[in-house]
Amino acid sequence: MTDTAGDGGAIARLNPVLRQVRAGNGFEEALEQILQVVRLGLVPGGERLPPERELAERMGISRVTLREVLKVLQDQGLVEARRGRYGGTFVLARPDTPAGGAEEELRRRVAGVDIEDVLRFREVLEVGAAGLCASQGLSEEGAERLLGALAATHDAPLAEYRRQDTLFHLTLCELAGSASLTAQYAAVRARVNDLLDCIPLLVRNLEHSQQQHSALVEAVLERDAEAARAVMREHCCGTAALLRGFLA
Repeated sequence: MTDTAGDGGAIARLNPVLRQVRAGNGFEEALEQILQVVRLGLVPGGERLPPERELAERMGISRVTLREVLKVLQDQGLVEARRGRYGGTFVLARPDTPAGGAEEELRRRVAGVDIEDVLRFREVLEVGAAGLCASQGLSEEGAERLLGALAATHDAPLAEYRRQDTLFHLTLCELAGSASLTAQYAAVRARVNDLLDCIPLLVRNLEHSQQQHSALVEAVLERDAEAARAVMREHCCGTAALLRGFLA
């Protein structure tokens, strides 16, 4: 396992989610953000969260409040505390959905959620981000980041694909240049991931998604905003159709 807790890389990769919380809701907002970190896979199962000091400073909360947040996550079976020289708070791997129970679990998670609203909002954010990236153009560094995120999805083993797919989409939103857009997307993507985790990975679907990812990156780099928006809209509709199919 690679330890990045001390080199700044661990906290930097959480930038799409972590932000300063408001004083009145410090505990609640911090809990929301750390839950998003876990659900989005920004820290994979088996890896350690950044040190408490760095997390607390990044969110503008006390370490006492942060420890209360981590205790809640530990009680929910999402993280565990380990002592010793190589200790810290580690994200636990999410258990696989029992065979034959995917649809039942999906229905349980979707209860009380306006899935159509979630999917529509996701489409608006992602189509907008794709259009912004293409119309304003990317710096050389931004283009390299997007191409790197795309390559990571191509190279990912099946079990790692959804996490890399999430990171690809988050990267695109970050490159659009709006912190508010990125924060809203991180929140809605966490809800979508909670549902997608109940659906089996379908090789044909992944192949199609990869084709769309490649076409999207090509449109963005060519600064073709219309094409970028069209590809992203089609891509979002594919995910929505998959979820509706399992719910039908």
